[in-house]
Amino acid sequence: MIYTIDAAGLCEAFTSAANKLVNNKNILNDLNVFPVPDGDTGSNMSMTVSAAVSEIMGREFKTVGEVMNTIAGASLRGARGNSGVILSQLFRGMSKRLKECELADANDIAEAFREGVATAYRAVMKPVEGTMLSVSRDGAEGGMAYIAEDNEIIALVKAVAKEAQKSLDRTPEILPQLKAAGVVDSGGQGIVYLLEGFLTYLETGEIIERADGEVMPAPVAAGAKISDADIKFAYCTEFIIEKNSPNASSNLFASNIQKKGDSMVVVDDESIIKVHIHTNNPGYVIEEALKLGALINIKIDNMKYQHNSLTENAPAAAEPQEPPKPYGFAAVAAGEGMETLFRDMGADEIILGGQTMNPSTDDILSAVNKINASTVFILPNNKNIIMAAEQVVSLTEKNIYVIPTTSIPEGLSAMLAFSPDAAGEDNAEAMKEAASFVKTGNVTFAVRDFDLNGETMPKGKIIGLTGKKITAAGDDPAQVAKDLLAGMVDDDSAVINVFYGEDVDDETAEGLQTYLEETYSACDVLVHSGKQPLYYYIVSVE
Repeated sequence: MIYTIDAAGLCEAFTSAANKLVNNKNILNDLNVFPVPDGDTGSNMSMTVSAAVSEIMGREFKTVGEVMNTIAGASLRGARGNSGVILSQLFRGMSKRLKECELADANDIAEAFREGVATAYRAVMKPVEGTMLSVSRDGAEGGMAYIAEDNEIIALVKAVAKEAQKSLDRTPEILPQLKAAGVVDSGGQGIVYLLEGFLTYLETGEIIERADGEVMPAPVAAGAKISDADIKFAYCTEFIIEKNSPNASSNLFASNIQKKGDSMVVVDDESIIKVHIHTNNPGYVIEEALKLGALINIKIDNMKYQHNSLTENAPAAAEPQEPPKPYGFAAVAAGEGMETLFRDMGADEIILGGQTMNPSTDDILSAVNKINASTVFILPNNKNIIMAAEQVVSLTEKNIYVIPTTSIPEGLSAMLAFSPDAAGEDNAEAMKEAASFVKTGNVTFAVRDFDLNGETMPKGKIIGLTGKKITAAGDDPAQVAKDLLAGMVDDDSAVINVFYGEDVDDETAEGLQTYLEETYSACDVLVHSGKQPLYYYIVSVE
């Protein structure tokens, strides 16, 4: 029986949980409820937990609070896709509950699960039942019910896992798409895998090994040569606050300074608060801390200076930097032609990604930090990337507007609506409105059998989708594109855009353009070489 877990034990249990998920990521990817090649839940969740494991492996922590804080921070920065962001928010909520714990008992863990669920639900604008959210919630409620009877950790996690599994089994009854496909929710299955991996370590003391071929991102070795440009927050700031009052809470302080840096640890006890943070504004952090009490043991190190000393390079003279421009743009796109289109329209940074290739929050943040602008507009151009983009807002001092574009045509239309003379908020609204007028369709191939108008169609069939709905199918991508557009164009349509992918030759695309110009003579027909993967054609109607 286990009644408490320490920092080292939590690190190993989390690693075991992460490895269980990573080893089964292909199963999660295969749990698709739509016949399109977007089965990336397993990949997204795997990369999110792997980012956390790579941050804790080989390090020593004094408290479970420090471990959980590190996991929460690393998973947020490594979060990919909606499933990864939701997972990072689960860890963030758990970190809040455990931050003051040196050891964690069953009650601490049960309440941490519950706080994690609450934080994850708050992060999602429109929570959907029958997903990883409800599986996590039902598991947490099972843990709280167990705590009312006993307080042994293994039995607690078993109770959580049991209720999570029951909830997972119910997901097809909640979401018709799951029932029709004969699958359970992929994100919920990922939660169950994490719980099973955690439980395996508790019961055996052994970490589940990562399967052959599954690579863990390597932590930076001591003394490794890193460019000081990779140090986003230059000042390692540490001190102790001697509280003015035993009742003084560090919650507001931690919340205020969190947006000013990373690697934050705020450990609170009855008389002092231990603070560690990497920041570019140590003065701000100190001013906030003084509101709680006197400061002692203050240490502020310039990590870029230390880096230059360690690598025996004299600090180079700083190159003069131009004043920041008012506005900048970061857009997510895949395909040489797509990248060119966005750059021609003024995008400063292109983040490689899209369907099946969701960039992480840190990838998006890195692109934002490269842009010499005080205000940056982010165009995710995919529904599954919007949540990861929104997390950037709290990680930078720049003014960020995330335009919730769900396709490349929406992103391009949004950029056309930008006015350099308008205020940031006005531009954001205009860009959102422009994107809302765009109807987007995709021509790709089915990765599983599907039904269309009551007829069963085989895997591999060419399909045309409007949103997630299949509206056309056939054997020729160009013909499917014609059929797809026939259902999209109406009397109000003025412009048809066609972006052809890397598997379509120029001659075929020109033939499609001729057909569309003759068929829809009242519309302007624009055909572009997007060279995008996965999709033969991306089409839009405005």
